[in-house]
Amino acid sequence: MRASGAPEWHEWCISRRVANSLSLSQTLFTSAVTTAATTAALFALSKKDTGHPAAALNATSHILWGNDATQHDAWDVRHTLAGVLLNAGAMGAWSLVQGLLPAPHSLFTAARNGATVTALAYATDYHLVPKRLTPGFEQRLSRKSLLTSYAVLAAALTAAGYVLRRRE
Repeated sequence: MRASGAPEWHEWCISRRVANSLSLSQTLFTSAVTTAATTAALFALSKKDTGHPAAALNATSHILWGNDATQHDAWDVRHTLAGVLLNAGAMGAWSLVQGLLPAPHSLFTAARNGATVTALAYATDYHLVPKRLTPGFEQRLSRKSLLTSYAVLAAALTAAGYVLRRRE
């Protein structure tokens, strides 16, 4: 520490590395929670709406394989794995966005952050990106199930944010 009270350069670098690694681990934790929750929800909602658990996430693979993917029902690597990985990537991005918000200090602020990011995700998915980049599962799910999938995202973001708040 300098006489001025400012940290030495190496102390500042170490503190930044620690802060960055905490941010990365928090983003990865949130991403794991949101990916697991939304993937499970989409399988269940798809089973309910179409009779085929993989149909909704297969539809997400339309980003890679075109619109024919939205009608593929069966489990397979080309469609199902691609859909799961695309969903995981999106959950990682939204987890990163949540990490940019002020840390929640209560369950209410964790829920506010989760709802804010979910609203931004919905607006991006259906109003900002071209149709080719939409999630695709809206073509296989009922409106109620689509809303439920976003509610699950909000709940998962809330839970992860609240757990991370409790760990600080």
